[in-house]
Amino acid sequence: MKPINQILLALLSGLLLALPWMGLAPGWILFVALVPLLALENNFDRNKKTSSASQFFRYAFLSFFIWNLLSCWWIMRSHLVGMLTIVSINALLMAGVWWLFHLMKRRFNVGLGYFSFLAFWLAFEYIHFNWDLEWPWMTLGNGFANQVKLIQWYEYTGVLGGSAWVLGTNLLIYRAIERSRQKQWFHVFGRGTLAILLVLVPALISKRLYNQQALGREETCHVLVLQPNVNSQSEKFKEGNEYKQQKQLIHWIDSLVDEQTDFVLAPETALPVVIPSDSLGESKWLAPFVHRTDKVAMPDIALGVYTREDYSAEDRSATARYDDETKSYFDVYNTALLVNASGDIQEYRKNRLVSGVEKMPYSRYFSWIERFVVDMGGVTGSLGRTEMPSVVKASNGLLIAPVICFESVFGANIGQQVKQGANLIFILTNDGWWEDAEGIHQHLALARLRAIETRRSIARSANTGISAFIDKYGNLLQTSAWNQEVALKGELELGHELTFYVQNGDYLGRASLFVSVMLLLYLLVQRQVKKEER
Repeated sequence: MKPINQILLALLSGLLLALPWMGLAPGWILFVALVPLLALENNFDRNKKTSSASQFFRYAFLSFFIWNLLSCWWIMRSHLVGMLTIVSINALLMAGVWWLFHLMKRRFNVGLGYFSFLAFWLAFEYIHFNWDLEWPWMTLGNGFANQVKLIQWYEYTGVLGGSAWVLGTNLLIYRAIERSRQKQWFHVFGRGTLAILLVLVPALISKRLYNQQALGREETCHVLVLQPNVNSQSEKFKEGNEYKQQKQLIHWIDSLVDEQTDFVLAPETALPVVIPSDSLGESKWLAPFVHRTDKVAMPDIALGVYTREDYSAEDRSATARYDDETKSYFDVYNTALLVNASGDIQEYRKNRLVSGVEKMPYSRYFSWIERFVVDMGGVTGSLGRTEMPSVVKASNGLLIAPVICFESVFGANIGQQVKQGANLIFILTNDGWWEDAEGIHQHLALARLRAIETRRSIARSANTGISAFIDKYGNLLQTSAWNQEVALKGELELGHELTFYVQNGDYLGRASLFVSVMLLLYLLVQRQVKKEER
């Protein structure tokens, strides 16, 4: 195959993969997106005497760089170097997975090679949810986020089930095409039939699950969602603007809360201030929300702030910083508070932090890396984090799963909160860094997946948009526009049952990781045996 054709195949796969993230094609395009890259890999495998695995790696990197660049270019609106770093690292990791699969296929046989292709990719996506360089935004199963009628079965598998769906279908379609070139029509028919069934059976199961929503609704609650629309880059974190933002929230609560309102939800850092955790009840920033008028039965208020916790030298956490003024160590947390009229204030601390902005990966081992943290306003440097996500209890007895910004990408994390009894999910986010680019639409779409996986309704408050109400089938009940100062009122159904995915988490990822380790050990052992035979 000519080099220009190899480049074109790599580019084609990258472009097809990016289309759903760019909002230019529905998720089903992913069923054929990897076919060009599979054809390219097979060409290198057939010509392994004259080509190397490292040569294939370069083409795979090109393909995944294009996918990541076209899908995540909008990050450059807040930080160009950060965007290029994310895109490059992710492309390198993805190309590395294909390089390992290519090695297995070259070293052993087609069957074991393609089996490793499935296992390695799912293991990679699972790891990408669970290590310090996490960036699961590009998980293949996320590509169906706006086709919720197709993926109701995510309540059993999570998004990794969608990734397996994409991988398996691409593999069957490519194998059918390959056999057609060899005129092996029986195999073409067999693989083609399996590909059709693999697409249709989950889709039909999803249709049946989706139709169950017409069977009736459980108990509900009423939520007021606030979208202050404060510019994140020029206004929100400007000194002196804190009072203006506090006043705006109080005005909305006083004018829009009625007898039906159970909750008010404001966005991440709705109050861009740092409040000591041990004196939340005495804070001047929270006092107006605690000591409110009793004209109506006042609802609980969920809003975002920063909180601070101080430590002695002996008790300090791994992320603690030293304060020269107080001569103590401290952590600052990205926090969601639940405040009720009786004065009770509960604190939820963000568990999943954004690399490069809220934390630097592996900084506990390489402290010098902290100097590269990106300042996007507010508190800079590595924030504190909790080891496990938690829930908060409302004054009416309901349990709420607070989810702050990037956390809404992590299905298993939210599943843990639902497993703790959460009846509703509240997402607090900013989303004001990238203007009206694909990023804010992608972020909203990912929330729809969390509703399906957990069968919990979601209220989402985004500082500059898009705020929304989402039912437990992933349907958008109400949405705001971007860059709009607005408040939404909605009624959400409560959830009580636990889905299979909530109970078992990313079991597909764990199984794939175990299988991948076994395959890699087998590869290493066989290489060692061959060395000894020489």
